[in-house]
Amino acid sequence: MSIDHRGATRKANTIHNKSSSKKGYLFLTVILALTIIGAFLVDNKPSQPTRTRINLPLNSSESDALKDQASGSLTNLNRTESTASNQQTTTDNAAGANNISTPSSLSDETNQTVEWQNIEVKNGDNLSLIFGRAGLGPREVHHFVSSNNNAKLLRNIYPGQTLSFLIEDNQLHRLRYNKNKFNMLEFTLAGDSFESETITRLPDIVVKQSHAIIDNNLFLAGQQAGLTQNTIMELANIFSGVLDFALDPRKGDSFTVLYEELYLDGDAIGNGKILAAEYINAGESFQAFRYVDSQGDVGYYNENGVSMRKAFLRAPVDFTRISSNFNPNRLHPVFKTKRPHRGIDYAAAVGTPVFASGAGRVTASGYSKANGNYVFIQHGPSYVTKYLHLSKRHVKKGDRVKQKQIIGKVGATGYVTGPHLHYEFLVNGVHRNPRTILDKLPKAKSLGKNALANFRKQTKQIAMQLQMISGQYANTSKDDSNDG
Repeated sequence: MSIDHRGATRKANTIHNKSSSKKGYLFLTVILALTIIGAFLVDNKPSQPTRTRINLPLNSSESDALKDQASGSLTNLNRTESTASNQQTTTDNAAGANNISTPSSLSDETNQTVEWQNIEVKNGDNLSLIFGRAGLGPREVHHFVSSNNNAKLLRNIYPGQTLSFLIEDNQLHRLRYNKNKFNMLEFTLAGDSFESETITRLPDIVVKQSHAIIDNNLFLAGQQAGLTQNTIMELANIFSGVLDFALDPRKGDSFTVLYEELYLDGDAIGNGKILAAEYINAGESFQAFRYVDSQGDVGYYNENGVSMRKAFLRAPVDFTRISSNFNPNRLHPVFKTKRPHRGIDYAAAVGTPVFASGAGRVTASGYSKANGNYVFIQHGPSYVTKYLHLSKRHVKKGDRVKQKQIIGKVGATGYVTGPHLHYEFLVNGVHRNPRTILDKLPKAKSLGKNALANFRKQTKQIAMQLQMISGQYANTSKDDSNDG
């Protein structure tokens, strides 16, 4: 009996192939399932960078080069990641800052600035009219006036002045009354009444300098140098003890002055005090420096500490001319006879102020046919000054007067041919020439040793400035002379 081994072998192979086929299908099914699960997991997890490892046979040099390249790439990658991280942090911080709640005081909705209303006073105005233009009624006017005594000051307001109102919810909270450029009265609502305070503004001070050469008179030269009228008059007053500006000035004289200029809100509002000055008269220099002593008294002294204020003024009027000098044998202009002229006549316009040449007591103030309106002043036991032909008298007998005090006005009363002041100076009852007697009188007071040290310390800087500026102008004048 023969056996077909090939058939058996084919059957066995068939069975084996089917088994292998089933295992293959099962393996593919598992792979497919794993792939689907992996894809699902990938979609639900943060992506991770894919890394591929490549093994290549390299020699040592190629290996080192690749390591350097890889190191550089890693460094750049770290820098990029760091920059991205910083940018993200900055963005987050900015976003966080935007989300911070703003305090109510800074909110656009709550920080609505209330503006002041400036109301200018007009002719015929009163508080009711002014308050009405500000949107306030009679009740507010009564409340304001009755709640503070200083509110009564607003009854004396003048056209051109300004009242400033701060009104919130139709109620007056603050009011400002500008008395002038420097003083302001402010009212503030406090409970049911108004409190008030005076606010004083101090101007900014800048030290200025001016220099001028006298061509006609001091006043015109001062104006051309940019000085105000008050500063020019103060300059004349400072030197009035050593110079008679009616007689002494010469063409070609010069002056240099250091003074304060006042500024408010950036605008020049006028001149302040003279700090130092020099006047050169016929080649002779006179200097004056402002000094405040330990008692707070203010005076002007020369470089040696000698007071510029003498016992008597050189002239009792400012910026006038001499029409008749002291002359014992003068021909009288009215009577045409020789009569001694025991004084000096200062020709000036009617109304020009007349000053007391020194401190003293008025011994006579009246009118006579020859003298017109007159004033006599006794200065101590030895000296008397007389002022004749006045248009007005501003003092009466028995009055005490100070040096430079206005005692009357120039006129043309009595026996005169034109307006002028007749001025006499008597020493122990004897008429003396007012022009020359002053040089024989006691000298002006000087500062003591301690005061002199303080004076020089206080005026050291301004004295150096005056010396430097005067030197510059002196050199300029010499150069101009040489060029000529």
